[in-house]
Amino acid sequence: MYNCLQQEQIGVPIGQTLYGKTVLILGYGNIGKELAARLKPFGVNILAIKRSWGSHDASDLVHEKGVNDQLLDFTRRADIIVTCCSLTPETVGIINAEVLGALKKGGYVVNIARGGLIDYKAVKTALEAKHLGGLGLDVAWFEPFDPTDPILKYPNVIMTPHVAGVTELSYRNMAKTVADVALQIQAGGDIASIKDIEIVN
Repeated sequence: MYNCLQQEQIGVPIGQTLYGKTVLILGYGNIGKELAARLKPFGVNILAIKRSWGSHDASDLVHEKGVNDQLLDFTRRADIIVTCCSLTPETVGIINAEVLGALKKGGYVVNIARGGLIDYKAVKTALEAKHLGGLGLDVAWFEPFDPTDPILKYPNVIMTPHVAGVTELSYRNMAKTVADVALQIQAGGDIASIKDIEIVN
C-alpha cells in the first residue's frame, strides 16, 4: 500500500469485499457469537459449527447451524474459516490437509483462538500450492514464536502477536474483575460461591 502511494498510483491494489461471502465460524461460543454479530452487517452468509446447540445460542445471527461431523461439508461452501473454538484433544490440528483441501481455492483461514488448532505442515503446503488465498493469525503454533519462521515469508500471511484482546478497555475490565474478586474474598466469600464475574484468561 505504501509503495502505491510513493508511486502515485490510485485505485490499487484492488481489495476484496466481505459482502456475499460465506464465513464459517468454527466454535460458536461467546467469541463466535460476537464475531457473527459484527459480520452480519457486512452481508455475509454465516455458517457455524458447535458441538451441541442450545436454545440461547443467538442462532438468529447464523444462516445455518452445524455440528462437528459437518465440518467438511460446511468447509466446501465457505470462503473464509474463522477458528474460535477451544483447544482440546479433539480439536488439535482440526484445520488439517483434509479440511484445507475441502476449502475453495483462494479461501482464507483466520485463527483467533489457539495455535494448535492449525496443522502447521498442512497450512504451509496449502500456501506453497497457492490453494490458500490467505492466512490470518493472532496465535502461533509455538511460543515463543520464531520471527524467522518461513511461513511469514508469504505475502498473504498476516500475523499479530496475540494482541487481539490487548486494549485499554480489556485491561481495565480485567483489573476490575480481579479487584471485585479480591473484595468478595476479603468480605468472607468462598471462591466457589463467587458469582457474576467473568473469567480472566
